[in-house]
Amino acid sequence: MAQVHAGNSVQRDLDEIKALALRYIKEETIQPIKEMGASFSGSRGQPARGLRLLLLALRGTAILTGPVQVLDGSLSWIPYLIVVVLAALVMALTVWRIVSGTAKRRLKDTK
Repeated sequence: MAQVHAGNSVQRDLDEIKALALRYIKEETIQPIKEMGASFSGSRGQPARGLRLLLLALRGTAILTGPVQVLDGSLSWIPYLIVVVLAALVMALTVWRIVSGTAKRRLKDTK
């Protein structure tokens, strides 16, 4: 009868160790990743997002002016114009989303 008790005790201890390990993994890995994602989606992530867009614009310029020289000579300025126009569109869309979203909600709340 003592062996049956010992078997249950060992199984219970193993279950507790497993539960403790899972809780530790969740707290130490999953939770920090979630917090990091929340900070990048919030206002602290805006500089990183802006840098990503700048690098994307530079990459677009490199692609348009790269090894395939379709627009060279007197038309070599067109790839730069394309990238500037696309960047301006992204900025305009961003400003429009900011103004139409948060600002309108604040105005409705004050009335």
